[in-house]
Amino acid sequence: MKKTVILFAFAIAIISCNKPTETKEFKTAYIDTSKLMDESTEAKDIGAKYKEKSKVMGNQLEAEVARFKSEAASFKQNAQANGQAWAQQKGAELSQREQQLNYAQQAMLQQLQQESGAEIDSLVSGYRKMLKEYGKEKGYDYIYGSGEAAPSILYAKDNYDITAEIIKNVNDKYKAAGKKDDTPKEEKK
Repeated sequence: MKKTVILFAFAIAIISCNKPTETKEFKTAYIDTSKLMDESTEAKDIGAKYKEKSKVMGNQLEAEVARFKSEAASFKQNAQANGQAWAQQKGAELSQREQQLNYAQQAMLQQLQQESGAEIDSLVSGYRKMLKEYGKEKGYDYIYGSGEAAPSILYAKDNYDITAEIIKNVNDKYKAAGKKDDTPKEEKK
């Protein structure tokens, strides 16, 4: 009887050891971030806002460019009649004005890029917060991003984040390397 109980216990132990370990399925999804930005109403509104602003600013600049072209055409016609001194002075003025128009155009484009970039950055930040909340609410372990300029993970449960460990490891290695390099040359010999 004792041998039977031991064999039975041994058989149960073997069966339980051979039992496949329980694997957890991860709930994952992905978002095409390019499509999100193309089809998002808020992103479309921001794009339309800056397209209109660009058009208004461009119209103002185009009016100044038209005046400049008119003066340049007039300059060519009057250059021979008014003499070389007048032509040199007027040519320098026109050249300076052309340069100012180029600077104005560059400044306008830069202003539009900065303003729209700030709004798009704010929009993306808001989307990331929303995705994090959505991921938690729906029970996702990971939400990946696809698209041209997308990060690879948009949301992950905090217990999968090893950033602090990596930072500590990198900083420890850096300090260790720095200490090796800080040793005086006499000690190295």
